[in-house]
Amino acid sequence: MADAKNVIWGTGRRKTAVARVRLVPGNGTITINDKPADEFFVTTDQRGSMRSPLVACDVVGKFDVHARVNGGGPQGQADAVRHGLARALVKSDETLLPKLREAG
Repeated sequence: MADAKNVIWGTGRRKTAVARVRLVPGNGTITINDKPADEFFVTTDQRGSMRSPLVACDVVGKFDVHARVNGGGPQGQADAVRHGLARALVKSDETLLPKLREAG
């Protein structure tokens, strides 16, 4: 369910990290705390973990992702973004839930 500006929100948590994720229809840019995701998350494990809901639902390139994350360490922050992203995707389309569950 999107708001008036077609924005979908999701909140994710992992340990002490909290991420507020915003999905907007777009071309697939991902920004975390006003930085490109590849600059913010330096390891491939963190990048892969953060992008896994988009890959599992086969929506890579369909949404722009903007996230604010604080607390915790780098891997906890990546997992919090993943959690918020998954929640936002389910809000956008509830039929994606089985794909996300299957992917873990």
